[in-house]
Amino acid sequence: MKIRPVVLEGRHVQLEPLSLEHLDRLSEVGLEPELWKFTPGRVISRSGMQRYIEEALARQRDGVALPFATVDKSENAAVGSTRYENINRENHRVEIGWTWIAPPWQRSAVNTEAKYLMLTHAFETLGCVRVELKTDALNERSRTAIK
Repeated sequence: MKIRPVVLEGRHVQLEPLSLEHLDRLSEVGLEPELWKFTPGRVISRSGMQRYIEEALARQRDGVALPFATVDKSENAAVGSTRYENINRENHRVEIGWTWIAPPWQRSAVNTEAKYLMLTHAFETLGCVRVELKTDALNERSRTAIK
């Protein structure tokens, strides 16, 4: 199972490899405290967003994650992030999670299409036999979206 940075493109959204080039835009849209309510690390400042991106990229270098910037194609701008995480090559398994979408784009086609692109890529290109969607058990909004 070869997992490497890739662009996944749909009609409404483009998932592109997360990088520090996304820092300014993600800091503009992603500092709402409610977005980070169910995560261990709160991102409430530009420096916090930088740490978030750097940690995701370190996990990518370690071979256990593949983070994406979620780009709304109608605005050609990042509106959140998502990733493959806890990659297990031996068992052809990945988790999809660590997802956040800025409030104006929640409950739109953005997250639905992003998950479709990631599931399709995981099964059809990466050859996964198991893909898990991950969220906090207390995050009712996310659990409803997954359903």
